[in-house]
Amino acid sequence: MSLRTQIIKLAAAYISRDIARWKKTAVADQQKILNYLVNKGKNTDFGGDHDFKSIHSYDDYKERVPVRDYEELRNYIDLVTRGTKDVLWPGLPRYFAKTSGTTSGVKYIPITDESMPNHINTARNAMFNYFRQSGNYSVLNGKLIFLSGSPELEQKGGIPTGRLSGIVNHEIPPWAKKNQLPGYDTNCIEDWEEKLDRIVDETLGQPMSLISGIPPWVQMYYERLLEKTGKQTVLEVFPQYSLFMYGGVNFEPYRSKLEELTGGRIDSIETYPASEGFIAFQDDKNDPGLLLNTRSGIFFEFIPADKVLEKNPPRLMLGQVEKDRDYALIISNNAGLWCYNIGDCVRFTSLDPYKILVTGRIKHFISAFGEHVIGKEVEEAMQYATKKTGAAIVEFTVAPQVTPPDGLSPYHEWFVEFDHPPGDMNLFVSSLDQKLREENIYYEDLRKGNILQMLKVTSLTRDAFRNYMKTQGKLGGQNKVPRLSNDRKIADQLQTFINH
Repeated sequence: MSLRTQIIKLAAAYISRDIARWKKTAVADQQKILNYLVNKGKNTDFGGDHDFKSIHSYDDYKERVPVRDYEELRNYIDLVTRGTKDVLWPGLPRYFAKTSGTTSGVKYIPITDESMPNHINTARNAMFNYFRQSGNYSVLNGKLIFLSGSPELEQKGGIPTGRLSGIVNHEIPPWAKKNQLPGYDTNCIEDWEEKLDRIVDETLGQPMSLISGIPPWVQMYYERLLEKTGKQTVLEVFPQYSLFMYGGVNFEPYRSKLEELTGGRIDSIETYPASEGFIAFQDDKNDPGLLLNTRSGIFFEFIPADKVLEKNPPRLMLGQVEKDRDYALIISNNAGLWCYNIGDCVRFTSLDPYKILVTGRIKHFISAFGEHVIGKEVEEAMQYATKKTGAAIVEFTVAPQVTPPDGLSPYHEWFVEFDHPPGDMNLFVSSLDQKLREENIYYEDLRKGNILQMLKVTSLTRDAFRNYMKTQGKLGGQNKVPRLSNDRKIADQLQTFINH
């Protein structure tokens, strides 16, 4: 055993034991983090405006600091982007993570010296905990590929600014950097098609052991790799490949296709990174629940999803949540985000330890008729229908059809790009409808009352979603197609890709 492997084993054992310890102290740790954050923020502009010096409890905090989204915090962030110090957090941020918002345009999310370890160390912890669990220490003997955005950074108020995945490229520790692919120049290519070809060229012939990225773009890499080599499976090209790390979207709709391209099932770890913080990670490869990152500079609050639009919705600490209920996720962190609604809904699968699943985006839902269908429900319906009919899909999205051209009752329209269409389309449609009725009682009531007719599936041409994303300037990187829309904006733009 090499000295490097021995060191990794020792580090993995320490990290795994540390995770086991803080699983048991999550609620107490959260209170300590809140106290720390308030104390650090009391001399900032935000802390002065919200009387941080008189906050002595969570109730005080809730009373003084309202929940905000980016637009509502923007006046403070705009000051920081102009180089003003001590606005949201002491000093200035180390970086701005630049993201594209659907309602706020470009967002600039601060990352500070204190918050950077949350992003880097959590990824390391997820990986080393896996090593300890599986004994698969050989992963770090091969090459590691991270499909990410460009690491080229611009300046905003004198602060380096770029996509989170590009920023992380500058912070990768030496033990991982030496094995990382692709190289810096390749990662800087903005055009996704050109970048993909370069990544394939650069990784061919390398002993790839770990691949990381969001599933739809990893699928594109796999397909281009096999097209270039003429091989049938990725494991033929990379026989050492043994770990897939992913995040950003639910893996299940992509699983069958990715496993087909891979040549079988390999170990995988799901992570939940966001520009606002590394929220959770899969600590057990046999349990899909993601362990909430309760000791890493983030204080979490939860609003029941069905009450999030109320004027003064209930806000809960970690110790007050229930299993199997959807919550809007609210964070305060050591980058100066205070009671910030990041736009995600989560559901607890375990309270000992605290584990979650991401069930969708707050703004990505259909409730044109009061049904409030969320991402997790349509994904489970799709998983059920494909398994029942033998179909395989590339991608899909769902939108309401409120005023059908035939004048009949409204319905949900599913736009689906199939990899393998179902042999019986009627069975596929009825299976989707049946499962969605089981998942959502409001949808069931609307169907039973004939307010909504049976959903409809519109089949799209090959590469429809990739071509659509290209027209939006969002091909590649961490961009993904929303599963649900409460309007027809995406649906209308997909009309040119309908498979007639």
